[in-house]
Amino acid sequence: MKLVIDIGNTNTKLALFDNKTAIKFSNIYQCKLREVQEFVEKVVITSSIISSVKELNSEILRVASYFNAIIFSYETPVPIINNYKTPETLGKDRLAAVVGAAFLYPENDILVFDAGTCLTIDFINIRNEYIGGRISPGIEMRFKALNTFTDKLPLVQQEKISNIIGEDTNSSIISGVQRGVLAEVELIISEYKLQNPDIISVVTGGDCFFFEKALKNSIFANPNLVLVGLNEILDYNE
Repeated sequence: MKLVIDIGNTNTKLALFDNKTAIKFSNIYQCKLREVQEFVEKVVITSSIISSVKELNSEILRVASYFNAIIFSYETPVPIINNYKTPETLGKDRLAAVVGAAFLYPENDILVFDAGTCLTIDFINIRNEYIGGRISPGIEMRFKALNTFTDKLPLVQQEKISNIIGEDTNSSIISGVQRGVLAEVELIISEYKLQNPDIISVVTGGDCFFFEKALKNSIFANPNLVLVGLNEILDYNE
């Protein structure tokens, strides 16, 4: 059984894989050895991988040592061609999500959206070449920015998909943030489709189902795409 750990900005995702199939998932707030041991229980772990967008602290290193895990870095071999000009600055979650998408949708041009703290957009072509992408604020960050950088605008929480026109300040903020980010994603998909008519769009991250519901048939949601990609990277390195 394989252990896959994805440490994000907000929380840590854990998964157990039997070959290519994920059989167990969990979310924890911090990556601590005791919590990972409780997740694994009595399962024999044959290999493991850890990806972290945060700095590696002593507790993460304890987990890595205990499970003899690969620590995913820009130097780790991956089963795609990485054409990013500065691979050492590329987010590990972005690269893992692209690998996961390439595995799930082989021989396709793919746009990969990761809707988390940031909204990242990445492109991998039909030849398995990762080209690059874009980074912009995620939905929650946009709400926080409006509150932080103004004197009077309130901090508004994410709600169901808003009306086009807000009828008060709160609904105006919700409409502006939600409709603005949806317009951004729709425009990007349209731009890429001009050159790649058969392109597939996949979204992952904490807000993935918001985009799937709002954009309906134009995008596929997979909240565990990064974990799938990390499992493929682990297999590639064994």
